[in-house]
Amino acid sequence: MSPYTELRREAFEANLALPAQGLINLTFGNASAIDRAAGVFAIKPSGVAYAAMSADDIVVVDLDGDRVEGKLNPSSDTPTHRRLFLAFEGIGGVVHTHSTHGTAFAQAGVAIPAFGTTHADYFAGAVPVTRKMSRAEIEGEYEWETGNVIIERFQGLDPADYPGVLVNRHAPFTWGPTVAKAVEAAVALECAAEMALLSLRLAPDLAPIEPELRDKHFRRKHGPSAYYGQPGC
Repeated sequence: MSPYTELRREAFEANLALPAQGLINLTFGNASAIDRAAGVFAIKPSGVAYAAMSADDIVVVDLDGDRVEGKLNPSSDTPTHRRLFLAFEGIGGVVHTHSTHGTAFAQAGVAIPAFGTTHADYFAGAVPVTRKMSRAEIEGEYEWETGNVIIERFQGLDPADYPGVLVNRHAPFTWGPTVAKAVEAAVALECAAEMALLSLRLAPDLAPIEPELRDKHFRRKHGPSAYYGQPGC
């Protein structure tokens, strides 16, 4: 048996969760899971339809970008995932979607504002958006440079407090301590984006949520003072 069977299964299940959660159209998007001890991560193969994919199709890549296991080509977004794994040492999974409302904010180059407690349950503030990529970045190692603009945007931010980002003109990326948590963050980002758009339709001049209420909701679920849920869950 391959030493990466469980890692591939974990990535496979996360990828299947994306269309099941309504976050994916066609073959857009991908999920990856990392084994930090082994220095490898498992990711969706490029261009393979979700309905036709099996766990055996999942590709294992090392942190130098070399394919370790799998017959298919890994996702074209693999360099972005690799860049994030290298920069954010506390994450165990990365998800990329083109979910409708989150992508609308990304295409507009607008951060998703934090208007209420649902947003604050997952993000410590507005979901950040990157700057536009330069011509040189686009024409160079595009997917690697996509990771670089994300990392640039996160200077001064804790990726544990903001488990997602909007890549300007592109779409969302999310992450978490596991790939399952990265999927959960992708669901939360899309939910927050849709609710923000609806809230702005009702109240175009709506101000962001009060900082004390935002922080209360975030910290009761995250960090050393968290008390939401059950121990160990």
